[in-house]
Amino acid sequence: MRIALLADVHGNLVALETVLQEVARESVDQIICLGDVGALGPQPHEVVDRLRQLHCPVILGNTDAWLLSPPEAKTSDAETLRTITSWCVEQLTPEDRNYLHGFSPLLEFPLDEGRTVLCYHGSPRSFDDVIAATTSDADVQQMLAGFAATVMVGGHTHIQMIRRYEDAFLVNVGSVGLPGVNAGSPELPSNRHVHWAEYGVLSIEAGRLSIDLRRTPLDMTAVLKAGACSGMPHVEWWMQRWEKQG
Repeated sequence: MRIALLADVHGNLVALETVLQEVARESVDQIICLGDVGALGPQPHEVVDRLRQLHCPVILGNTDAWLLSPPEAKTSDAETLRTITSWCVEQLTPEDRNYLHGFSPLLEFPLDEGRTVLCYHGSPRSFDDVIAATTSDADVQQMLAGFAATVMVGGHTHIQMIRRYEDAFLVNVGSVGLPGVNAGSPELPSNRHVHWAEYGVLSIEAGRLSIDLRRTPLDMTAVLKAGACSGMPHVEWWMQRWEKQG
């Protein structure tokens, strides 16, 4: 069994299609999306519509919840995100919003006899939680309390990670569509000179488990053109998260 794990597409159809084309060559059995699909990017409707066509499970992320109920802004940075989110909401159709309402906060998926993968966005406890390489075991224990799986996988931070915790692997597959932005924690690094999309592939073959984190190059001319032509407010905030071409 091979499972492609995508997270944090953030309204970037160019990046999503690039990853899906690569995944199609991998002969995967299942695609699972770990949330944050449409907000904060120039193509929210197009991404939501494309995911709906895939008929794959999608986990509810924090910015998916923003699309259903936009947050209040308490700082200038938060006001920028709120304005972008409000624009993204306006791009969605009623069918898009109904689709978002169907996202689940958790998904447990069987791998083989006796082994499972638990999927979430931030943690099983909350889509706002941050599980990073630097998060203490005590904090992780609180976030995972009551849950057990062979592999526990999420997104949210936009920082790829594989970490051992007790008998489980904790995995973050990074961000398909906005890897130049982390979850806002000062403890997390920031990717620089970003010109790629990130995702992961989980494999079970002849009893052997493997976890492969991927970075695949993007056509940055197409990525930046999508932003420039979108009409998204504060598009310069988004453009600055990518390596410029030329």
